[in-house]
Amino acid sequence: MHFELTEEQKLLQETAYKFAVKEFEPLAKECDREEKYPRELWKKACETGLVGCYIPEKYGGPGFGFLEVALITEQLCRIDLGLSLVVTAATFGSENILLFGTEEQKQKYLPLLVNGEAISAGAYTEPDAGTDVAGTKTTALRDGDEYVINGSKMFITNGTVCDWMVVLCVTNPKEEKRHRRHSLILVEADRPGITRNKIKGKMGIRASDTAEIIFEDVRVPCANLIGEEGKGFYQLMHFFDVTRTMVAAQGVGLAQGALDKTLKYVQERKTFGQPLASYQGIQFQLAEMATRIEAARNITYKAAWKADQGEIDPALNAMAKYFAGEVAVWVCDKALQLHGGYGYIDEYDVQRFYRDAKILEIYEGAKEAEKITIARRLF
Repeated sequence: MHFELTEEQKLLQETAYKFAVKEFEPLAKECDREEKYPRELWKKACETGLVGCYIPEKYGGPGFGFLEVALITEQLCRIDLGLSLVVTAATFGSENILLFGTEEQKQKYLPLLVNGEAISAGAYTEPDAGTDVAGTKTTALRDGDEYVINGSKMFITNGTVCDWMVVLCVTNPKEEKRHRRHSLILVEADRPGITRNKIKGKMGIRASDTAEIIFEDVRVPCANLIGEEGKGFYQLMHFFDVTRTMVAAQGVGLAQGALDKTLKYVQERKTFGQPLASYQGIQFQLAEMATRIEAARNITYKAAWKADQGEIDPALNAMAKYFAGEVAVWVCDKALQLHGGYGYIDEYDVQRFYRDAKILEIYEGAKEAEKITIARRLF
């Protein structure tokens, strides 16, 4: 086995990290405090080539693999998770177009994301349907050559800033098997009947836009169907299988960023005339933080690398996502503790990292759901 990254991959890491240091650090506190989505940052990221990294060259993107996307994501998250989502999640939901869409849909929508002309969203979760994806109740019923959509979605990333969204709907309500009732439909955000409400007061990732979306007799052409009607549930499960490595990389990056800040602090902060870093008890905690991060990094890289080889391993991807998220929460807790009272105040970034970390155990599949995926394959 060869663990060394290529020179191109190392350059991607360096480019992403330098961008985050330059562009994220001046904005991070303001965007967190004001719950502000910085469109100007998204534009700069598009110009730098960091948005839509997985989109193939024929559609305007660089066509990077899952490992390269994980490397970029990790470096951005070392500085700020919320702002990293402004960049990496600007194309969220469009993966379904790439995986299941028609050539016409790919040509029409994917280049817009890379060029900084559009932001996408994935509207899957509902007030009563999160982990239970098949419990989705939003309907899209045929009326001639159109679908008429009614229902609501909750906790939608980019919900109020997106130009279009991929929506999971019930198109075949009479189908006996509940997993065959759903379809994925692309819905432009400016269509009549759509109400978008920004969700405020989130614990973390406050720079990332999150919304409730309501559909009232929203009409879209049947040509906006992505993939096959009645296959939406299975398409979405495959989507999550391949994107979990991206969320795992967020956990690795956030944890590494918290460790970076803690290493700096314990060397500067003195107690009883000695830097905190001189105490063996502190050193042991730092060593354990670094070890857990490296373990999470290795499982994430392995899962991403296997996906690039065409070996989508749902259990391994679930392991990476759940473990990296758990490591991020644990490391950020240790980081805040080692900062003492200073870690508890707004001036120090570690408290923001602490608040941001928890979402990694919840979104894109709660860690309990990841464990179910792993356990099923054990048997």
